[in-house]
Amino acid sequence: MSKGKASTPHIGVFGRRNNGKSSLLNAFAGQEISIVSEVAGTTTDPVKKTIEIGGLGPVIFIDTAGIDDIGDLGEKRVARTQEIIKSIDLAILIITRNTFGEFEKNLVADFREFDIPFFVVHNKSDLAAIYPETRRLIQASYQTDVADCSVANSSGIPRLLELIKKYMPETAWRPVTLVGDLISYGDTVLLITPIDIEAPEGRLILPQVQVIRDVLDNDGIVVICKEREIDTYIRKMNPKPKLVVTDSQVFLKADASIPKDIPLTSFSIILARQKGDFQNYLKGTPYISELKDGDKVLVLESCSHHVSCDDIGRVKIPRWLSNFTGKKLEFETVAGLSKIPGSITDYAMVIQCGGCMITRKQLINRLKPAIDAGIPVTNYGMAIAYAHGIYNRAVAPFTQLNVHSADYL
Repeated sequence: MSKGKASTPHIGVFGRRNNGKSSLLNAFAGQEISIVSEVAGTTTDPVKKTIEIGGLGPVIFIDTAGIDDIGDLGEKRVARTQEIIKSIDLAILIITRNTFGEFEKNLVADFREFDIPFFVVHNKSDLAAIYPETRRLIQASYQTDVADCSVANSSGIPRLLELIKKYMPETAWRPVTLVGDLISYGDTVLLITPIDIEAPEGRLILPQVQVIRDVLDNDGIVVICKEREIDTYIRKMNPKPKLVVTDSQVFLKADASIPKDIPLTSFSIILARQKGDFQNYLKGTPYISELKDGDKVLVLESCSHHVSCDDIGRVKIPRWLSNFTGKKLEFETVAGLSKIPGSITDYAMVIQCGGCMITRKQLINRLKPAIDAGIPVTNYGMAIAYAHGIYNRAVAPFTQLNVHSADYL
């Protein structure tokens, strides 16, 4: 499944076949996005559409196959529907004819497992209105709203839009600042951005652009240079930067050149704090020192890209960790949101990229199996800093760690 825009909230529409999921998506969009038919099981693969909602901005709706699909192919469709739950921020559960049985209860259990807020829509109210008892039982059992609706005549749509805004987590559409809480009006932030074989032609990578925008949004001043120009800039800088953010690949050069009284971190670590599981990263990163010969390390990339000969996740991180530990480690890389091969317990450690191309919910749920199993997790930037011996300094802007201590090294 493609991921859509990195910060755009994702809403999944779930329910049995012919309950009106596709019709609801079409009603929201004001056009036919999903095929609507009286034949059960018309929707086979998830259908996605970006729709603007007042007060939220753009959101991505995902129309899913019926949770009660049958047959060998139906089972695969249901499995795809269940996978969608891991990547959404809000769920809409559609029922009809006052039917709320095992299929619906199982869906709600999945929503709760992945901490997905949801509300219930009783559709086709023009044919059969919701019973007060049905509404009361659902509300009492799940502490959520139940809205009566008829997609056929668009009655109830304004109420559904209100519920979307009510239940959408604020973190899904209003991300926390990247560096705004570290700087004040007029402060300078120095960004170190190597232009090498992995740099895209003619542009900066997304994390660099995001940090630039965040600094500007917080009334700061951005200075950008390549790693070869750091020393020249440091000699001339006045006033000195309030913060320096570097590409993780040149951490050592940045650490050597930037005076120790100036906070230094990386783009990847900034993203780790904004949308990753930062506390578990802090807890898991030192486990790098505990890795043993034969341990398997899972590297999770959030995007699909052309792999270069010096790829950060597939080449450099394995080399740096192997050199640091002195152990013979095995590395498995999985791109996008593809299925993890084997069992998560096959791996001794998980290393997640910054996640600039996926939502926070997608990233958190991507790591959830490892965290639930007690497997240490870390992030590209934090792992690189640890292997280079500058971990404390790199995370210090966001923690109470003593930069000069050696607690983790």
